[in-house]
Amino acid sequence: MVGWTLFPENMVTVHGDPVSYQSSEHATRQFCGTCGTGLFYRNAVAFPGRVDIQSATLDDQSAFPPSIHVQFAEAAPWMGSAHELPKFDRYPEV
Repeated sequence: MVGWTLFPENMVTVHGDPVSYQSSEHATRQFCGTCGTGLFYRNAVAFPGRVDIQSATLDDQSAFPPSIHVQFAEAAPWMGSAHELPKFDRYPEV
């Protein structure tokens, strides 16, 4: 799963040249060419004039907190209870 934040295309400025991958007829995914981090999803049919940005890549991830689950029809069967799992700040002791 991944968090996304949808922005108007004209409000997005990119420094550098992300690598593009045409993942379907209308969709292009873009990644950092150095480390491979996913950055953008563009689909002119689904989101005309907009770009979806992976929210974990933002300097301030708290600026756009999640408000909905999307594409939940394809969620892993365990996703409904995932928020009930134990939480650790770092890797737990083995």
